[in-house]
Amino acid sequence: MFQFGEQFAKQFFDVVGKHSETIQKTGGAIPVPETEALSALQQDFAKRHAQLWSHMLQRQPGSASEPLIEAPRGDRRFSSEAWQESPMYDYLRQAYLLNAEYLTQVADSLPVADGRAKARMQFLTRQYVDALAPSNFAATNPEFIKKALETKGESISVGIQNLLADMEKGRISMTDDGAFEVGQNLATTPGAVVFENAFMQLIQYSPLTDKVAATPLLIVPPCINKFYIMDLQASNSLVRFVVEQGFTVFLVSWKNPKEDLAKATWDNYLEHGPLAALEVVREITGVKKPNALGFCVGGTLLTSALAVAKGRGEDPVESLTLMTTLLDFANSGELGCLIDETSVAAREATIGKGGLLPGQELANVFSALRANDLVWQYVVGNYLKGDKPAAFDLLYWNSDSTNLPGPFLAWYLRNMYLENNLRVPGRLKMLNVKVDLGKVDVPAYLLAAREDHIVPWESAYLVRKLLGGETTFVLGASGHIAGAINPASKNRRSYWTSASQSAAAEEWLEAAEEQPGSWWLHWIEWLKKRGGKSIAARGRLGNAKYETIEPAPGRYVKEKS
Repeated sequence: MFQFGEQFAKQFFDVVGKHSETIQKTGGAIPVPETEALSALQQDFAKRHAQLWSHMLQRQPGSASEPLIEAPRGDRRFSSEAWQESPMYDYLRQAYLLNAEYLTQVADSLPVADGRAKARMQFLTRQYVDALAPSNFAATNPEFIKKALETKGESISVGIQNLLADMEKGRISMTDDGAFEVGQNLATTPGAVVFENAFMQLIQYSPLTDKVAATPLLIVPPCINKFYIMDLQASNSLVRFVVEQGFTVFLVSWKNPKEDLAKATWDNYLEHGPLAALEVVREITGVKKPNALGFCVGGTLLTSALAVAKGRGEDPVESLTLMTTLLDFANSGELGCLIDETSVAAREATIGKGGLLPGQELANVFSALRANDLVWQYVVGNYLKGDKPAAFDLLYWNSDSTNLPGPFLAWYLRNMYLENNLRVPGRLKMLNVKVDLGKVDVPAYLLAAREDHIVPWESAYLVRKLLGGETTFVLGASGHIAGAINPASKNRRSYWTSASQSAAAEEWLEAAEEQPGSWWLHWIEWLKKRGGKSIAARGRLGNAKYETIEPAPGRYVKEKS
């Protein structure tokens, strides 16, 4: 294992050296790797392995031993006592952790000026390290052997059955799929579809209070996932929470694209998504300027649509809420490290003029970003131990993937992730309008998540520089999904607030105060100030022009990839 670490590091530095020469020839400048740094890492690595070996030799049979290295906080792969009961498995565990730490340090210390290239090396290193954990293999996992003996081999038989079943499904099972059904115990907030086109259905939710705010709220979820992340179950539904707080809520339910939408573009999504939805909301409620909320890519689409409307001389909304949304893609998180000119050009050549990106392919990318939690945990549990995944609504949603039209995806990757064009006023034309985010001058509530690996919170903070109105920035605890979907009913975790208007994210954080509980409670008070007067609840869903089509959650959300 020690030799493997040395060889891997040498290969990495060879790659960086070639990369450095290429950059220098084209006028760039990154330093050539310094052998002193690698040498110091190698010496420390060898010293610690020698200490580990000596430590294991001195261990008395049947006695416990204090480990020389522990797994990182939150890493549950080696939490079972079976890893410490046997000197052999204890050594395997600690040797692996030393190797993993060493390779991570090598990747982190690479002197590569190109941040995207370095991030890609770090990402690939993590994939390599995670995949080679001894917990992932039957011969080196004592939990596998222990359970096989306890069940007289039944766990092995069940594990093989689980593997065959997942191969038939084409994906790893993360939850009990039979425990959930959309419209039955997921996405159950009452309402009706009041409008539909080829791209989306618009849901209006039934009031749950006698009085409501005059100004309604339109929610635009991401089109790369199903909308019901916003409406899982009654206890953790953001939609239901807002309705219970006395708002008339409309929501865009995107269609899962098939061949009929294989040529759909970014402009098509703007026109037939948020812009169409806003017009219907206005006509149904009689309110010229609804409030609007966008989540993740839905926020990018929504803000782009508002910029188009402002460019046309319209005044489209009363306020804007953005949840974990990128508008400046300078630091686009771990997804960004996977996107370069070569990969984007390949998408443009294959599906850029027409075609679909299969939903499962996109889901695999997101799973790879957290491979230990979303891949290897289930490989070990399902196939080695023969366990059945527990029922978990969030993971059911995570596995319910959607396709993406090729032209939409290729344009999005190039103009946002690769060239970061949206942040420059007038550089992009959408629906024949030069967009300028600075013209979106309504009050904006910006929510980021501190541990978000998809939308780094510092990047979400940059939105303050781009929008033209006053902004309220709030930082939630946890990650991209758990930080955003933090139900007020449970009121867990925390969030940070500050009156600071600093241009620097870190300066804002230094001045921020941590607040206990869910950010939903803070946001809803902000939204109520923009809800207008209190009126009798709108008992009728839709109107004479927009009759109800079918009960919520509608057909589109139930379509499988």
